[in-house]
Amino acid sequence: MTSFKNLIRDDIRALAAYHVQPAQGMVKLDAMENPYGVPDALKAEIGSLAAGAEINRYPDPHAPSLKNRLREVMGIPADAGLILGNGSDELIQIIAMALAKPGATLLAPEPSFVMFRLIATFCGLKYVGIDLRDDFSLDESAMLAAIETHRPAVTFLAYPNNPTGNLFDAEAICRIIEKSPGLVVVDEAYFAFSPASFLPKLGQYPNLLIMRTVSKLGLAGLRLGLLAGPTEIIDELEKLRLPYNINVLTQQVAERMLRDFSLLQSQTDRICADRSVLFSELAHIPGVQPFESQANFILFRMQSAALVFDGLKRHGILLKNLSAAHRLLTDCLRVTVGTREENEAFIRALRHLVND
Repeated sequence: MTSFKNLIRDDIRALAAYHVQPAQGMVKLDAMENPYGVPDALKAEIGSLAAGAEINRYPDPHAPSLKNRLREVMGIPADAGLILGNGSDELIQIIAMALAKPGATLLAPEPSFVMFRLIATFCGLKYVGIDLRDDFSLDESAMLAAIETHRPAVTFLAYPNNPTGNLFDAEAICRIIEKSPGLVVVDEAYFAFSPASFLPKLGQYPNLLIMRTVSKLGLAGLRLGLLAGPTEIIDELEKLRLPYNINVLTQQVAERMLRDFSLLQSQTDRICADRSVLFSELAHIPGVQPFESQANFILFRMQSAALVFDGLKRHGILLKNLSAAHRLLTDCLRVTVGTREENEAFIRALRHLVND
């Protein structure tokens, strides 16, 4: 019998699908989600919005009202182009598809957001990953050498970086932008938890684009990302965006939630404060090495990380085991900053495993 699987590209068949861990009944600290829900009064208002939405009609393909709200709360320049995506993933894919000429290269530091590499493969680009230094800082000289050698069509830089949580040197990023023959996308998925941003530099560099998402603000279920940059580039990328990619409910609920941006910001402020406490707690556990973070998670290293990961699962605590993801992440686990009760439960379980 003919196997129609053979019709699939060999490089796709060689990939493993992106894995999401089962989390039913667990304290879920594996996916960098905001742990706080929506106040009851606001839930009722959102319910009314959903009830009144014309779900029998296609959504506005341009989402102008939502775009205006995003420009307002994020300070996106009025003269910058803006495109919305079904999360950041779709925007990465749009960029990759637009630039996938024969022989084109996508460049990124490693370890970083895994979708940079996966989407490069999906779209047929050559992927070049440049290792960070052992302290997870950006290896500027290696990046610049790779740019000179490979002449990438696009370079992605996560700022802060995932999964390490650190901010790369801003001046080094500027030099990378200046030396790049192609586009440079600064991925600011965790902008809400860090004081640093390249958004003010839009317009200063003709090849710079800024990508953000509202997922980490507490709206992960809405799947909404944005890409801002020069209008001549954004206009070309718009040609690849599927016309109704942002559904009616996402448009209406996201716009309403962003009207209460101060509520979302107060939650992120609480997460940042709890991040400091959680870091201190981890640092005082023998054998645990946490890394400073400007995101809503903390990466930490300890011996027998895989066994600890399994032990935490038995205690009902779900983290992300990154030990096999990259050589620099050997024996590393990543914990999302949860509620104070969730953080305390995690620390208690970890102490128990260390002392057992």
